[in-house]
Amino acid sequence: MGVVDRVTQTVEIPPKRQTRRHPTEWKRTIVALTFEPGASVARVARENGINANQVWAWRRLYAQGLLTHDAVPEAMLPVVVNEPSQPSMALEVPTAIDVPSGSIQIQHGKTSIRIEGAPDPAVLRSVLDRILR
Repeated sequence: MGVVDRVTQTVEIPPKRQTRRHPTEWKRTIVALTFEPGASVARVARENGINANQVWAWRRLYAQGLLTHDAVPEAMLPVVVNEPSQPSMALEVPTAIDVPSGSIQIQHGKTSIRIEGAPDPAVLRSVLDRILR
């Protein structure tokens, strides 16, 4: 029994199929051809190079009223901005002060101090100077 140093295998990955996007008007034309007397969905699909199942799906959409003209997405609606008729009054918005929460406990000898919230830095410095002497 031998030891294999290297195994090389080539695997071909087929190119990804791209989905075709047909214009709604063209779909409606294909569906209309299937409603003509003596028309066959399979024949109409074959003559136009598409799958018959796709044509059947378009016919269902047509019957439900969902195969309508390409609509403009709502995000693309025009917007009109008018100037206000009266100038608006600027409101003063109070600014929020970020107060860090938490506590510090300092023990020095027999002295213990607990500081909560956000003390004034100058006051804290003064207190610590007195205690740590």
